[in-house]
Amino acid sequence: MAGILSLKTRRLTMIIMVVTLVMLAQGLTGDGVQEDTAGEKLLKRVKRGWVWNQFFVLEEYTEQKPLYIGKLHSDMDKGDGSIKYILSGEGAGTMFTLDDSTGDIHAIQRLDREVKAQYVLRAQARNRDTGRPLEQESEFVIKIQDINDNEPKFLDGPYEATIPEMSPIGTSVIQVSATDADDPSYGNSARVVYSILEGQPYFSVDPKTGEIRVSLADMDREMKELYHVIIQAKDMGGQLGGLAGTTTVNITLSDVNDNPPKFTQKLYQMSVPESAPLGSVVGRIWAKDRDIGINAEMKYTIIDGDGRDSFEITTDPTKLHGIITIKKHLDFESKRSYTLKVEGRNIHLDPRYHSKGPFSDVTIVHVSVEDVDEPPEFDAPFYVVEVPEDAEIGTVFKTVSARDPDATNNTVRYSIERMSDPEKYFYMDITSGSLMTVLPLDREEAPWHNITVLAMEMNNPSQIGSVSVAVKVLDVNDNAPSLTEFYESYVCENAKAGQLIQTVTAMDPDEPLGGQHFYYSLAPEAANNPNFTLRDNQDNSAWVLTRRGGWSPQEQSVYYLPILVSDSEQPVQSSTSTLTIRVCSCDGDGNVLSCNAEAYTLPASLSRGALIAILACIFVLLIMILLMLSLRSDRKKPYLMDEEENVHENIVRYDDEGGGEEDTEAFDIAAMWNPREAHFSKLRQDMLPEIESLSRYVPQVCVSGVGVGEDSNVHGYVLAKLYEADLDPCAPPYDSLQTYAYEGEGSVAESLSSLQSTASHTDHDYDYLNDWGPRFRKLAEMYGVTESGSPPWSELSGSS
Repeated sequence: MAGILSLKTRRLTMIIMVVTLVMLAQGLTGDGVQEDTAGEKLLKRVKRGWVWNQFFVLEEYTEQKPLYIGKLHSDMDKGDGSIKYILSGEGAGTMFTLDDSTGDIHAIQRLDREVKAQYVLRAQARNRDTGRPLEQESEFVIKIQDINDNEPKFLDGPYEATIPEMSPIGTSVIQVSATDADDPSYGNSARVVYSILEGQPYFSVDPKTGEIRVSLADMDREMKELYHVIIQAKDMGGQLGGLAGTTTVNITLSDVNDNPPKFTQKLYQMSVPESAPLGSVVGRIWAKDRDIGINAEMKYTIIDGDGRDSFEITTDPTKLHGIITIKKHLDFESKRSYTLKVEGRNIHLDPRYHSKGPFSDVTIVHVSVEDVDEPPEFDAPFYVVEVPEDAEIGTVFKTVSARDPDATNNTVRYSIERMSDPEKYFYMDITSGSLMTVLPLDREEAPWHNITVLAMEMNNPSQIGSVSVAVKVLDVNDNAPSLTEFYESYVCENAKAGQLIQTVTAMDPDEPLGGQHFYYSLAPEAANNPNFTLRDNQDNSAWVLTRRGGWSPQEQSVYYLPILVSDSEQPVQSSTSTLTIRVCSCDGDGNVLSCNAEAYTLPASLSRGALIAILACIFVLLIMILLMLSLRSDRKKPYLMDEEENVHENIVRYDDEGGGEEDTEAFDIAAMWNPREAHFSKLRQDMLPEIESLSRYVPQVCVSGVGVGEDSNVHGYVLAKLYEADLDPCAPPYDSLQTYAYEGEGSVAESLSSLQSTASHTDHDYDYLNDWGPRFRKLAEMYGVTESGSPPWSELSGSS
């Protein structure tokens, strides 16, 4: 590399010297301006000395100091510094610098030919003092000379290629190409040579073109399918010191049909129930082929055997497996097994490999038929029956028949599937299979009935056969025709005799075979109507005509004309409809202006339906207003208690002894909020007074100082119970706590709650009970201190 650089440096120096000599020669014959003795300027044609061509410089210069490129010089430059050189153009000031006094050009940045191969610049010489141009601007080129600094690259790699297996030697696989960014016109920097690093002995590469070829015969895909080949591209013609690049070529062997198919089994055993429907799959067979894709596709054929008429074989969607299906209904009682001889053959054959054949194989398939308890079978797949709609109830219109196909031939019973006849129009005889009507039929309501008849074996009710019976109800002329709609006509006051008032048509739910044909006439009571007449048009329509003129709503505003309509079928049906005709005031064109009193009260454009809608809206508005007023009156009612208070519906008391439903006792909450209104005299009916229930177990004692009588007995009992409860730690209440929000309005006792009593560990002093008045006298006598200074239970024990 150093030798190459030195050679290029010497070439550059010689070029610069030649350029300098040319410039000097041109300067000796340059243009000039001479002045005469009188001071006037005389123009004189001389040769120019300011002509530039190009400079050359090597790329990738890496030294710190600027690289000298060349020198600009004008013939007018005397070396005294009066001339200033100016450089402009591509890279001026950034890539290249110019000494404005000497004209020396230097490169101040690293140059890369692959980025930019040449720079076009312009030079000019000016008078340093005046700035006046001394020479015309000249253009020159700095070309960047190439060095081998880029390795070859495979821009399209890695490559993928596919060739058929068993390809002969020399078969072209793919052509690779490497690109070298160096200058191909200068030296060998861009001259690339190809070689193979990995992939021998299977493949080779042409060193000049990069074409990869097969170099080993009979490569088998079934042995190895994918090959990884590494190709190298080296510049400098492959010489030592050249740069190299590599790429990978993935070569896949495609399949050819070079392997015959072979069945995985020589004998297949299969079984199928006799009840299997047509098209059911019996089993699969497979002639395995080592090839893939279309080369492994098979066609299967039944070539022999006693089951060719009962079975058929097809190829599955992958075209690899053979599917045996049922072609004909099987009957265990008739034939219990079948034998099939099946051939599997490749579809796509390659004549180059016929010698490796034959490309087919044969196997035997044995099919066993399994016995199944089959449901009864009807003698027809379906039935279509016609029944006239006037058929009498109980008419038998069809008898179906079914039998058990099994050898046992069980007895069959018939029925109708209820979901197919929800209205229960028909009845089925359970033993004979006869169908009959049990309700009248109406073709106009239901022209068809699709029922399902079931046949069940007596010995095995799970075996049920079914058949569809379509019952067509035939039409009978049992409906009278009537006018198509409700007609309301009008006649103008100025109408004349014979004027058409209304065209009427009729309809009939019946559908006779010959089509509908109606006859129109006035009803017998209106046969001689002096006002109107009816004309039958014989096309299923009729005209209503006036018989006179001069109509007046004051005389009669509404006329009713009965019209008789009859059909043409037997028995003839007829009906009478009434046509309403109003007398109206009309303009000259026959347009209605007003009709009787109703027309004066209602606008012309306001129909009866619109009037009903308006009245309905008014009714809804009235209901809404009444509802709002009732809600507002409910809001004005005062509440019984403050909303911020804690309100419950009741308080439930539970007896600790567990008495079932009688343990609960509900209280009216209003009694606690309003104690003065509480009725304490109301007692529970399911509870006896506690004093009565306990008096049998607690002895009655007499307390001294208390009067004789009922009060003293109760007083003594309470004191005894109190004393007993104080001494018994297991006495109730147990773990229950009852609190009350109201403790008595205006009570001098304040709160009687014992929740705060745990703060003191000493006995309570109840002497203050004597200060609460007569209401608490009994409580003071039980818990307070007597005049003797001793508690009452001490007196109780002393008296006993």
